[in-house]
Amino acid sequence: MGRKQRERRRRNGQGNWKLIRYADDLVLMVDGDRRHAEALREQVAAVLAPLGLRLSEEKTRVAHINEGFDFLGFTIRRMRKRGTSKHYVCTVPSKKAIQAVKDKAAAKTYRSTRHMKPEAVITSLNRSLAGWAVYFRHGVSKQVFASVDYYAWHRFMRWARAKYAGKSGPLGMKDFRRRFCEPGTWKIACNGARLTGASSVQVTRYRYRGSKIPTPWTPDLATAARG
Repeated sequence: MGRKQRERRRRNGQGNWKLIRYADDLVLMVDGDRRHAEALREQVAAVLAPLGLRLSEEKTRVAHINEGFDFLGFTIRRMRKRGTSKHYVCTVPSKKAIQAVKDKAAAKTYRSTRHMKPEAVITSLNRSLAGWAVYFRHGVSKQVFASVDYYAWHRFMRWARAKYAGKSGPLGMKDFRRRFCEPGTWKIACNGARLTGASSVQVTRYRYRGSKIPTPWTPDLATAARG
């Protein structure tokens, strides 16, 4: 939809829209009122019906950008930048996605894994946290990564103290720091393995490229292919 077409639709009281899709998931962003969004939802349902498809009632809803919505593990929402009056649309890992990776960290540091060596547990945690962070590295994720790592640190600390507990109870914090942290710090390290977690993945913000992304139907590419 070109700029002139969008302006003409706006003058006529119509909403403009943009489609974002991934496999069988889609989001329709509407520059208009709620009625425009609801009307567009009905149009989408009408297009899908002849194909034997339908919108999921549980997953389909109309939401304002200030309220936010979840899509592909991210929460997309417009928020005010702290200390200013400016608003930005932010894409952050959703609460559900954060809880899922925390659950993995909890499972890897549960009592059933106390037979494992500390360095093996640290390595396993790093793989799960870093792998999760790679997917979410294009969002506003730096603080979330730090929060997830903080949770993993506490889980490992409790795991190690319980594994090496003595008759008087769990391993003391001084002994824990001496055995499982780098000298003079609280950074967990043991036998060459360091708990680097999600923060080891650099956050690289995604920049919208729109129509600049080439497709097999791009005229220039088609011409080159025939040549």
